[in-house]
Amino acid sequence: MAAGEVTNTFRRPYRPAAIAIANRLGRLFRVGTAPITMDGVIDDARRKVGLSDFGDDAFLEPLEILVDSINREAALNPVGRMIIRGRLVGVLVNKLVAHDTIEKHPEILDIPVEAPIVVAGLARTGTTMLHRLIAQDPAIRSLASWEAINPAPPTTRARRKGKDPRYSQAAMAAKGLRYMSPGFFAIHPAEPDAPEEEVILLEQAFLTTTPEAMMNVPTYSKWLEDQDHIPAYEALRRMMQYLQWQRPGPGKPVRWVLKTPHHQEYFDALLQVFPKATIVHTHRDPLKTSASFFSMITHLQMIFSDEVDPNRVANHWLNKIENMARRTMATRDRVEDRGFVDVSYYDLVRDPMREVERVYDAAGAVLTPEARTAMEASRKVNRQHKYGKHKYSLADFGMTKDDVEPRIAEYRARFEVPYE
Repeated sequence: MAAGEVTNTFRRPYRPAAIAIANRLGRLFRVGTAPITMDGVIDDARRKVGLSDFGDDAFLEPLEILVDSINREAALNPVGRMIIRGRLVGVLVNKLVAHDTIEKHPEILDIPVEAPIVVAGLARTGTTMLHRLIAQDPAIRSLASWEAINPAPPTTRARRKGKDPRYSQAAMAAKGLRYMSPGFFAIHPAEPDAPEEEVILLEQAFLTTTPEAMMNVPTYSKWLEDQDHIPAYEALRRMMQYLQWQRPGPGKPVRWVLKTPHHQEYFDALLQVFPKATIVHTHRDPLKTSASFFSMITHLQMIFSDEVDPNRVANHWLNKIENMARRTMATRDRVEDRGFVDVSYYDLVRDPMREVERVYDAAGAVLTPEARTAMEASRKVNRQHKYGKHKYSLADFGMTKDDVEPRIAEYRARFEVPYE
């Protein structure tokens, strides 16, 4: 896509002709309109791989609540429903295969996963930029997008020449996303060979904010906030061990870089499972980042539903932004800021390598000349506005500064976040 401006036109979701026709035919012939059922997705997953043991049944309650919330609240169109159902089956397939492989190779659970660098700030605060820079370090392990799309393929550890076949899957998924929502890449690029957010791996426990980013599931979202998320982070650690077994990193011991805004609500659980983690807390004016994030989520939800209210999206996620800030500050109070390093978006944009050096110092990691060279080279490729410029404002969502500022005033004051 040539560089250009991506503006918000939320009155009518963009639909390629083929997708619009598929949705009309789906409604006409009732294809992709039936409710999703737990038994249906579980049976399909088991049938796909010929396995039946998930290893635990703790995921059943969150899956049941999620499925019920989807059926009652998400208002998915036929194509969206088929995609979402396919994703649920895919998560269950990966859960089955991962458990089966670990049962056959119990040594996987002896693989050390220690002291990850965790990039976690409010969305649109430079987390992707910093994550991708650190991931260029040859001594650092990250989750690749092509791994995230299918972390537990039935043929793990197969030695093939060339790229892993999952790369083609990820490339097709990225191509499909660009086809269905051409402007989305200008907001959040999803390239098959780029580092990806591990929030996808948290889906193994069905304790993740991914569903509420993709669709309107307020019942599930509210339930999620009140749960113990330690099982989700234990599942994440297990998947990191499993992925290391598939594709070991060069470092000894292997050190990971992780990144997702999701962690801000659950730093207590993360630190219990990863007590040696270094958490990189990024900061940028929430008045600026909130509108950008609302736009990203609205564009994403419009892929799957024809009934997306941008004002509803904004109000839901403003509540979550406030909750993330509140919970993060509570965790930092409890640990007296130990293990946290603050990075200003403005300093990161001005001098990225200086901020990377600060992160490495805080993490006790060595920034080698080889790593520095790789990071500098990536900056030339991953330039800002690579896929177009994203334009947005709070007014697009029926909001003003006065609606947002009181909700984030305590956060702004504590971290001295300037107005942009």
